[in-house]
Amino acid sequence: MNKEQLDAYKAFAKEKLGFEFKNIDLLITALTHRSYVNEHRGSVSEHNERLEFLGDAVLELVTSDFLYKNYEQPEGIMTAWRAALVNTEANAAAGENLGYGPLVRLSKGEKHGSERAHHVIMADCYEAVIGAIYLDQGYRAAEKFIYDNSLVKMDEILETESWRDSKSYLQELVQRLEGTTPQYQVMKEEGPDHDKTFTLGVYVNGHLKATGVGHSKQEAQVKAAGEAIRKYKRAHPELF
Repeated sequence: MNKEQLDAYKAFAKEKLGFEFKNIDLLITALTHRSYVNEHRGSVSEHNERLEFLGDAVLELVTSDFLYKNYEQPEGIMTAWRAALVNTEANAAAGENLGYGPLVRLSKGEKHGSERAHHVIMADCYEAVIGAIYLDQGYRAAEKFIYDNSLVKMDEILETESWRDSKSYLQELVQRLEGTTPQYQVMKEEGPDHDKTFTLGVYVNGHLKATGVGHSKQEAQVKAAGEAIRKYKRAHPELF
Protein backbone atom coordinates (compact mmCIF):
# COMPACT_ATOMS: atom_id res chain seq x y z
CA MET A 1 0.00 0.00 0.00
CA ASN A 2 1.45 3.35 -1.03
CA LYS A 3 1.41 6.55 1.02
CA GLU A 4 -1.52 8.04 -0.90
CA GLN A 5 -3.69 5.00 -0.19
CA LEU A 6 -2.69 4.96 3.47
CA ASP A 7 -3.49 8.66 3.78
CA ALA A 8 -6.98 7.97 2.39
CA TYR A 9 -7.72 5.59 5.28
CA LYS A 10 -6.33 8.04 7.82
CA ALA A 11 -8.40 10.87 6.33
CA PHE A 12 -11.56 8.75 6.45
CA ALA A 13 -10.98 7.95 10.13
CA LYS A 14 -10.41 11.57 11.03
CA GLU A 15 -13.21 13.08 8.92
CA LYS A 16 -15.93 10.44 9.23
CA LEU A 17 -15.15 8.73 12.54
CA GLY A 18 -13.80 11.76 14.36
CA PHE A 19 -10.51 10.35 15.61
CA GLU A 20 -7.14 9.03 14.50
CA PHE A 21 -6.55 5.28 14.76
CA LYS A 22 -3.64 4.29 16.96
CA ASN A 23 -3.25 1.29 14.67
CA ILE A 24 -4.54 2.19 11.21
CA ASP A 25 -4.01 -1.42 10.11
CA LEU A 26 -7.15 -2.33 12.06
CA LEU A 27 -9.28 -0.06 9.88
CA ILE A 28 -7.58 -1.29 6.71
CA THR A 29 -8.26 -4.90 7.72
CA ALA A 30 -11.88 -4.04 8.55
CA LEU A 31 -12.31 -2.91 4.95
CA THR A 32 -10.49 -5.87 3.38
CA HIS A 33 -12.68 -8.60 1.86
CA ARG A 34 -11.66 -12.25 1.77
CA SER A 35 -11.53 -12.15 -2.04
CA TYR A 36 -8.80 -9.48 -1.96
CA VAL A 37 -6.63 -11.63 0.31
CA ASN A 38 -7.11 -14.62 -1.99
CA GLU A 39 -6.06 -12.52 -4.96
CA HIS A 40 -3.01 -11.06 -3.19
CA ARG A 41 -1.60 -14.09 -1.37
CA GLY A 42 1.83 -13.34 0.01
CA SER A 43 1.36 -9.57 0.27
CA VAL A 44 -1.92 -9.46 2.25
CA SER A 45 -2.68 -12.05 4.91
CA GLU A 46 -5.75 -10.92 6.85
CA HIS A 47 -9.33 -10.16 5.85
CA ASN A 48 -12.14 -8.68 7.91
CA GLU A 49 -14.12 -11.70 9.04
CA ARG A 50 -12.63 -11.91 12.55
CA LEU A 51 -13.25 -8.20 13.11
CA GLU A 52 -16.77 -8.66 11.74
CA PHE A 53 -17.37 -11.41 14.31
CA LEU A 54 -16.24 -9.10 17.11
CA GLY A 55 -18.08 -6.05 15.81
CA ASP A 56 -21.33 -7.99 15.48
CA ALA A 57 -21.17 -8.87 19.19
CA VAL A 58 -20.41 -5.27 20.22
CA LEU A 59 -23.21 -3.95 18.01
CA GLU A 60 -25.72 -6.35 19.51
CA LEU A 61 -24.63 -5.58 23.08
CA VAL A 62 -24.80 -1.80 22.66
CA THR A 63 -28.17 -2.03 20.92
CA SER A 64 -29.61 -4.38 23.54
CA ASP A 65 -28.36 -2.13 26.35
CA PHE A 66 -29.90 0.93 24.66
CA LEU A 67 -33.29 -0.75 24.24
CA TYR A 68 -33.32 -2.16 27.79
CA LYS A 69 -32.51 1.21 29.36
CA ASN A 70 -34.90 3.29 27.26
CA TYR A 71 -37.99 1.13 26.66
CA GLU A 72 -40.10 -1.02 28.97
CA GLN A 73 -41.35 -3.55 26.45
CA PRO A 74 -41.63 -7.35 26.36
CA GLU A 75 -38.60 -9.33 25.20
CA GLY A 76 -40.26 -10.27 21.90
CA ILE A 77 -40.87 -6.67 20.85
CA MET A 78 -37.37 -5.54 21.82
CA THR A 79 -35.90 -8.46 19.88
CA ALA A 80 -37.83 -7.33 16.80
CA TRP A 81 -36.68 -3.73 17.30
CA ARG A 82 -33.08 -4.85 17.64
CA ALA A 83 -33.31 -6.90 14.47
CA ALA A 84 -34.61 -3.86 12.57
CA LEU A 85 -31.74 -1.72 13.88
CA VAL A 86 -28.90 -4.13 13.08
CA ASN A 87 -30.02 -6.27 10.14
CA THR A 88 -28.07 -6.47 6.87
CA GLU A 89 -30.14 -3.74 5.22
CA ALA A 90 -29.66 -1.33 8.13
CA ASN A 91 -25.92 -2.02 8.40
CA ALA A 92 -25.38 -1.66 4.66
CA ALA A 93 -27.26 1.66 4.67
CA ALA A 94 -25.11 2.89 7.56
CA GLY A 95 -21.99 1.92 5.61
CA GLU A 96 -23.19 3.70 2.49
CA ASN A 97 -23.87 6.83 4.56
CA LEU A 98 -20.35 6.71 5.97
CA GLY A 99 -18.97 6.50 2.44
CA TYR A 100 -16.22 3.91 2.92
CA GLY A 101 -17.21 2.07 -0.27
CA PRO A 102 -14.17 3.26 -2.30
CA LEU A 103 -11.84 2.11 0.50
CA VAL A 104 -13.13 -1.47 0.59
CA ARG A 105 -10.51 -3.81 -0.85
CA LEU A 106 -12.05 -6.40 -3.17
CA SER A 107 -10.82 -8.79 -5.84
CA LYS A 108 -11.25 -7.72 -9.45
CA GLY A 109 -14.07 -10.21 -9.85
CA GLU A 110 -15.89 -9.16 -6.68
CA LYS A 111 -15.80 -5.52 -7.77
CA HIS A 112 -18.14 -6.50 -10.59
CA GLY A 113 -20.37 -8.69 -8.44
CA SER A 114 -24.11 -8.33 -8.05
CA GLU A 115 -25.79 -5.46 -6.28
CA ARG A 116 -26.94 -7.87 -3.59
CA ALA A 117 -23.38 -9.10 -3.01
CA HIS A 118 -22.18 -5.51 -2.72
CA HIS A 119 -24.96 -4.84 -0.20
CA VAL A 120 -23.84 -7.73 2.01
CA ILE A 121 -20.17 -6.71 1.78
CA MET A 122 -20.99 -3.17 2.91
CA ALA A 123 -22.95 -4.54 5.88
CA ASP A 124 -20.14 -6.92 6.86
CA CYS A 125 -17.60 -4.09 6.66
CA TYR A 126 -19.78 -1.98 8.96
CA GLU A 127 -19.61 -4.64 11.66
CA ALA A 128 -15.86 -5.06 11.07
CA VAL A 129 -15.31 -1.31 11.45
CA ILE A 130 -17.12 -1.49 14.81
CA GLY A 131 -14.76 -4.28 15.82
CA ALA A 132 -11.76 -2.21 14.75
CA ILE A 133 -12.97 0.84 16.70
CA TYR A 134 -13.59 -1.30 19.79
CA LEU A 135 -10.05 -2.72 19.71
CA ASP A 136 -8.36 0.57 18.90
CA GLN A 137 -10.39 3.10 20.89
CA GLY A 138 -12.32 1.07 23.45
CA TYR A 139 -15.93 0.34 24.27
CA ARG A 140 -17.14 3.93 24.72
CA ALA A 141 -15.89 5.01 21.30
CA ALA A 142 -17.58 1.99 19.70
CA GLU A 143 -20.76 2.77 21.63
CA LYS A 144 -20.79 6.37 20.39
CA PHE A 145 -20.20 5.20 16.82
CA ILE A 146 -23.17 2.84 17.07
CA TYR A 147 -25.40 5.51 18.60
CA ASP A 148 -24.47 7.95 15.83
CA ASN A 149 -24.88 5.52 12.93
CA SER A 150 -27.36 2.82 13.97
CA LEU A 151 -29.43 3.83 16.98
CA VAL A 152 -30.15 7.22 15.48
CA LYS A 153 -32.67 5.34 13.29
CA MET A 154 -34.83 4.26 16.23
CA ASP A 155 -37.45 7.01 15.92
CA GLU A 156 -37.86 6.28 12.21
CA ILE A 157 -38.27 2.56 12.86
CA LEU A 158 -40.97 3.21 15.45
CA GLU A 159 -42.74 5.74 13.24
CA THR A 160 -42.80 3.52 10.15
CA GLU A 161 -43.21 0.29 12.15
CA SER A 162 -40.60 -1.29 9.88
CA TRP A 163 -39.70 -3.60 12.78
CA ARG A 164 -42.86 -5.58 12.20
CA ASP A 165 -43.11 -8.64 9.95
CA SER A 166 -44.66 -6.72 7.06
CA LYS A 167 -46.43 -9.68 5.45
CA SER A 168 -48.04 -10.87 8.69
CA TYR A 169 -49.02 -7.33 9.68
CA LEU A 170 -50.57 -6.67 6.25
CA GLN A 171 -52.54 -9.90 6.45
CA GLU A 172 -53.95 -8.84 9.83
CA LEU A 173 -54.92 -5.43 8.43
CA VAL A 174 -56.54 -6.82 5.29
CA GLN A 175 -58.51 -9.41 7.22
CA ARG A 176 -59.72 -6.76 9.65
CA LEU A 177 -60.56 -4.12 7.03
CA GLU A 178 -61.55 -6.16 3.98
CA GLY A 179 -62.46 -9.60 5.28
CA THR A 180 -60.04 -11.38 2.96
CA THR A 181 -56.33 -12.14 2.60
CA PRO A 182 -53.73 -10.46 0.35
CA GLN A 183 -52.32 -12.33 -2.65
CA TYR A 184 -48.87 -11.86 -4.21
CA GLN A 185 -48.09 -12.18 -7.90
CA VAL A 186 -44.84 -11.89 -9.85
CA MET A 187 -45.19 -9.00 -12.31
CA LYS A 188 -41.70 -9.00 -13.80
CA GLU A 189 -38.36 -10.82 -13.67
CA GLU A 190 -35.21 -9.14 -14.94
CA GLY A 191 -31.48 -9.86 -15.06
CA PRO A 192 -29.27 -12.95 -15.28
CA ASP A 193 -29.89 -15.99 -13.09
CA HIS A 194 -27.16 -15.03 -10.60
CA ASP A 195 -28.51 -11.50 -10.18
CA LYS A 196 -32.23 -11.47 -10.83
CA THR A 197 -34.55 -8.68 -9.86
CA PHE A 198 -38.20 -9.46 -9.13
CA THR A 199 -41.15 -7.08 -9.18
CA LEU A 200 -44.16 -8.40 -7.29
CA GLY A 201 -47.60 -6.97 -6.72
CA VAL A 202 -49.81 -7.50 -3.69
CA TYR A 203 -53.50 -7.75 -4.55
CA VAL A 204 -56.59 -7.43 -2.36
CA ASN A 205 -59.91 -8.57 -3.78
CA GLY A 206 -58.28 -8.65 -7.20
CA HIS A 207 -57.06 -5.04 -7.01
CA LEU A 208 -53.38 -4.12 -7.03
CA LYS A 209 -52.53 -2.42 -3.73
CA ALA A 210 -48.76 -2.00 -4.01
CA THR A 211 -45.62 -3.29 -5.69
CA GLY A 212 -42.18 -4.22 -4.41
CA VAL A 213 -38.82 -4.89 -6.04
CA GLY A 214 -36.14 -7.21 -4.66
CA HIS A 215 -33.39 -9.67 -5.48
CA SER A 216 -35.64 -12.52 -4.33
CA LYS A 217 -39.38 -13.05 -4.44
CA GLN A 218 -39.47 -12.95 -0.64
CA GLU A 219 -37.67 -9.60 -0.52
CA ALA A 220 -40.04 -8.16 -3.13
CA GLN A 221 -43.06 -9.46 -1.22
CA VAL A 222 -41.87 -7.82 2.01
CA LYS A 223 -41.36 -4.48 0.24
CA ALA A 224 -44.76 -4.70 -1.45
CA ALA A 225 -46.40 -5.47 1.90
CA GLY A 226 -44.64 -2.53 3.53
CA GLU A 227 -45.83 -0.15 0.82
CA ALA A 228 -49.39 -1.51 1.10
CA ILE A 229 -49.33 -0.94 4.87
CA ARG A 230 -48.27 2.68 4.33
CA LYS A 231 -51.18 3.17 1.92
CA TYR A 232 -53.65 1.71 4.40
CA LYS A 233 -52.31 4.06 7.06
CA ARG A 234 -52.84 7.07 4.82
CA ALA A 235 -56.35 5.92 3.94
CA HIS A 236 -57.36 4.97 7.51
CA PRO A 237 -55.30 7.12 9.90
CA GLU A 238 -57.96 6.74 12.58
CA LEU A 239 -57.12 3.04 12.92
CA PHE A 240 -53.44 3.53 13.75
